[in-house]
Amino acid sequence: MTAATGRWIRNFVDGRFVEPDENHSFEKTDPATGLVHSRVHEADAVLVDRAVTAARSALGTWSDTAVRERTALLRRAADLIEERFEEFVAAEIADTGKPVTQARELDVARAVANFRAFADVVAAAGQESFLTELPGGRRALNYAVRKPLGVVAVIVPWNLPLLLLTWKVAPALACGNTVVVKPSDQTPGTATLLAQVLTDAGLPAGAYNVVHGFGGGSAGEHLTTHPGVDGVTFTGSSATGAHVMRTVAPRVRPVSFELGGKNAALVFEDADLEETLSGLTRSVFANTGQVCLCTERVYVQRSVFADVADGLVERARGLRLGRPLARTTTTGPLISQAHREKVRGYFELAEQAGAKVLTGGGIPQLGAELDGGSWIEPTLWTGLTNADRAVREEIFGPVAALIPFDTEDEAIALANDTDYGLASCVWTSDLRRGHRVAQAMHVGMAWVNTWFLRDLRSPFGGVGLSGIGREGGASSLHFYTEPTNVCVSL
Repeated sequence: MTAATGRWIRNFVDGRFVEPDENHSFEKTDPATGLVHSRVHEADAVLVDRAVTAARSALGTWSDTAVRERTALLRRAADLIEERFEEFVAAEIADTGKPVTQARELDVARAVANFRAFADVVAAAGQESFLTELPGGRRALNYAVRKPLGVVAVIVPWNLPLLLLTWKVAPALACGNTVVVKPSDQTPGTATLLAQVLTDAGLPAGAYNVVHGFGGGSAGEHLTTHPGVDGVTFTGSSATGAHVMRTVAPRVRPVSFELGGKNAALVFEDADLEETLSGLTRSVFANTGQVCLCTERVYVQRSVFADVADGLVERARGLRLGRPLARTTTTGPLISQAHREKVRGYFELAEQAGAKVLTGGGIPQLGAELDGGSWIEPTLWTGLTNADRAVREEIFGPVAALIPFDTEDEAIALANDTDYGLASCVWTSDLRRGHRVAQAMHVGMAWVNTWFLRDLRSPFGGVGLSGIGREGGASSLHFYTEPTNVCVSL
């Protein structure tokens, strides 16, 4: 069997694609056109139980596999993704509608990098040991042995579905766990395609499973409430993360959550204008603003506020919305009509609060081929404050509010005045100020004169409503394994 037969996208359980059931299915639409391109088999509680049981059965075999063999398999998977690179690109575009250049240069390329990076991290990982001095000249040796967490539920969102999937699956498998993946109902394609790649790479049946569906009352809830799941890693909205936490609390399962953000950029008067405008254009509008790390609040020192506002408006108007496969396209649609309505609702809230629309604020007309898609204009506002809902709540679209400040202390206070705490950007030519302000941010990640620049060995995650825990490098190893301390009296 294959991942997609005809127009079906299938579940993958215990090394096999499952025959779809017409009575348990839903439509998948193309965000760029609004047209249905496939049907997805929705996993019921019985099928989710089969997936968890298969993962439990495969756990012993896979966890007992030598680290060098597990990491070699991850490297083979990376090679196979490269061999099928364009197939993954096509699946990512069909799922999300994003421009082909982004799908190639970011999403699929990072999937390859994730497998190779975590193979390297796990292959080189060691453990601390302690020689304990005891009375009478005796000593004891303490050292830790790390064991797989077990069966891990991997729940990934629709904005960067392949990138975030492999960011979780690669370290989980490298550490000897088995996984049951629940991709977003909006983006089922690449998680399903990865099943065939991992099978071809030699992963044992049951070590990687995919169940499709929704959250409450569907595959997501069936998975997170299953007693056979040992831990949950989730990326998505803060509200959904809170629900998942309540779900796993009775069984006291470990969780790793990377949730929403209302990220700030701070632009000081000494910042390089062109460098700053290029960085802000990316951080506000990348992936149509549908990145948890995107900037939705831009605080600009008053003396350069007009220059930054004018320059960013010019950049926003230079973005090109259009067919995903056109190389000139820079900006794709939102993921769905429902999400577009949410974003438009914030446009209305902003205008009611007195926002001045510098650019955008509406729905573009792109021609008959695309007018059924979930398109929206890149949008910039002035005239809002931190008291307004459009500045306090995550919008997750190509939009930002520009707000002036006078002093460094004021800028820090404004940026930290939020319930979220995922990321920030500081733009300044004063390196001392850059360090000082970045360290004062209440966030998990603070960039200085850049955005989205990642070393995959560094910790990734947020504080407050932006999440719990860290992943990346050794931080991923800490979540996906459990340490047992061994104390030997010498």
